[in-house]
Amino acid sequence: MRAAQVTSLDGPSAVKVVEVDEPAAGDQVLIDVHAAGVAFPEVLQTRGRYQIKPDLPFVPGSEVAGVVRAAPDGAAVRPGDRVAAFPGLGGFAEVVAADPELVFPLPDEVSFVAGAALPLNYLTVHFALVRRGGLQAGETVLVHGAAGGVGTAAVQLAAAVGARVIAVTSSPEKADVARAAGADETVAADGFLARVKELTGGEGVDVVVDPVGGDRFTDSLRSLRTEGRLLVVGFTGGDIPTVRVNRLLLNNIAVVGVGWGAFWTPRRDYPREQWAELLPLLRACRITPPIGGLHPLDDAAAALAEIDERRATGKVVLAVR
Repeated sequence: MRAAQVTSLDGPSAVKVVEVDEPAAGDQVLIDVHAAGVAFPEVLQTRGRYQIKPDLPFVPGSEVAGVVRAAPDGAAVRPGDRVAAFPGLGGFAEVVAADPELVFPLPDEVSFVAGAALPLNYLTVHFALVRRGGLQAGETVLVHGAAGGVGTAAVQLAAAVGARVIAVTSSPEKADVARAAGADETVAADGFLARVKELTGGEGVDVVVDPVGGDRFTDSLRSLRTEGRLLVVGFTGGDIPTVRVNRLLLNNIAVVGVGWGAFWTPRRDYPREQWAELLPLLRACRITPPIGGLHPLDDAAAALAEIDERRATGKVVLAVR
């Protein structure tokens, strides 16, 4: 089969499309891949900077959508089913094997391209907003990086919960993407704190979703109202910020870690529980991942570079078939 392989730790340009053996099914679900999602962790993996460091050469790709070719006894899916899946690795290929508990039914209303955009971002954001953040209808959410894959997922899910959404973006074009995803207001990244205070009558927001980190962090804390929660999702900005905990004490606010993978790894049923909660939203088309870049498998290096160079809006996807 054809697969995009990381051949050295020199960044996206080191990804090459090669012929490799198909995976064996064993006790996993074998999937004919139609589309694969591309995410920031894969960019980090091309430089050996992610916590998961496979031996070279390896096939990256943590999320896919396609059709089940084979499934073990007891799996919830059968051959011929349309599915999305989270294999963790190996998704940038024509065939992938995934654990049965990480394979999810894909409604007919959802295309394979959209399906490949769902598992990593939407399950992470669902975990962040619903379980870790305790988001309630009527609350106000501030989303950083709101035009990216995680950001647009956060905007859509927060809106679906019934929250007011303020999106932080770095350009007018990205603000348009955030509004299309469902943001009620958008603010520029530079000087966002003053504008957020203005939009909230000086009170601040209930929840901040932060996949960026870096030098925005302190002003994100300052943008919270009493009992507000800042959800730490990632550090695409590069720098990992630190917290002066007296700010938390004096203002009665919380910084909440969001480690989706660390949470579900010992709780293998949890991702399927999440998917069951998302299914009604998918069928009603209330979740429709914005696709910012669609590349053929041969252009996997270009897809990764799009994210690496901060040009991506929405979700970047590889069309495999």
